[in-house]
Amino acid sequence: MRSARFKRVTLASLTILLSVNIWTGCPLLAVWVGSRVVPQSGLSMGAVFVVIAVLVASVMALVAALTHVNAAYDRLAGREPDVRRVAPWLRSMRAERAELASRRRGVSALERILAGSVVLAVLALEVWFFFFAGSSIGNG
Repeated sequence: MRSARFKRVTLASLTILLSVNIWTGCPLLAVWVGSRVVPQSGLSMGAVFVVIAVLVASVMALVAALTHVNAAYDRLAGREPDVRRVAPWLRSMRAERAELASRRRGVSALERILAGSVVLAVLALEVWFFFFAGSSIGNG
């Protein structure tokens, strides 16, 4: 019982770490790798391509890791996995409504953590923009 709770807390903490790194770590890694590739003469399209490629690859890797961590958390929590997920635009008009399915299944820990990390990221951006960024208007 105690071991399962510790594992769930550990997986939730790992989910928080991964979700925050999608917003912060991946862009920083991509810019750092791009800075190592950029030629001495200035910015090149090759360096821009490297930044985009590293960003896409790192985000995809973290999303895959989040998927695995969420599945492990759901197994520990005793939550049954979805048999099949169908995109909304592929769903039949007479199919079960998404609201009914979500009410029956509930909100997962991953969904709550990701929503929280997005809200915190937006709040951090707003605080930085309004209080610390300063204005470039009239500076020159």
